[in-house]
Amino acid sequence: MSGQLFLAATPIGNIGDASARLREILTSANVIAAEDSRRAHRLLSDLGITTQAQIWSFYDAVEEAKSPELISRVQAGETVVMISDAGMPSVSDPGYRLVQEAIAQNVKVSVIPGPSAVLAALAVSGLPVDRFSFEGFLPRKSGERRTLCESLLHEQRTMVFFEAPHRLVDSLVDLEAVFGSGRQGVICRELTKTYEEVVRGTLAELVTWSNREILGEITLVISGAQPLPITTAQDWVGLVATRVEVGESQRDAIASVARELGVPKRDVYDAVLADQRERKS
Repeated sequence: MSGQLFLAATPIGNIGDASARLREILTSANVIAAEDSRRAHRLLSDLGITTQAQIWSFYDAVEEAKSPELISRVQAGETVVMISDAGMPSVSDPGYRLVQEAIAQNVKVSVIPGPSAVLAALAVSGLPVDRFSFEGFLPRKSGERRTLCESLLHEQRTMVFFEAPHRLVDSLVDLEAVFGSGRQGVICRELTKTYEEVVRGTLAELVTWSNREILGEITLVISGAQPLPITTAQDWVGLVATRVEVGESQRDAIASVARELGVPKRDVYDAVLADQRERKS
């Protein structure tokens, strides 16, 4: 009988969310590759599962090195199950390299779907979910974080981020600085757990709320930008001129207008330069 490789979703908090299929595959597995072996043992204990499976520690730093051996075990006829600490493997967790190795070796990968913090937060947020983007963890450093936020300034889809509780307020401050105080957002804390909390409001309101000690797993859902107005080169020139009149340098005004309208900075610069030439002629 040929071996099998499974990516299996595990509960993100409430053990009652474990599916019958997850229990079955964990019981029958030959190898369980776990992001944290201690959490894997805890999961098996909470589910009341007794297994003869080998439990491998399979975190980011060792995933590339260990993936070929796991695939060899599958090719030898064994059942290998990959689990992360919570939710679906490979979604901001180990699993991607293992899948890539399996594809390269022509090994079929099956999935056992289940809990997902991304989808749970989207569903409960109350924000539009017909289109969304998952951005993973925000950068730790403020400068890098703001750069990422600026690249998403005109993203019209609802955005989902993960964040550590001790960095939440700083990240919200940066999100507010780039997206504006009135942008809508939702903080989802400890989803499916005893102290689950969902806080909705503007980014300004969420900054105020989060300025305290916060514990637990955090998922942020931020509303997308409104569609950009259709503008012409002459509009760009007028907007730059307005900013210059109130004291902004022409260079900064061009950069600001380009960023806010979602057009190339070079195009705005060329339009301003062409207008200046026309006025002189």
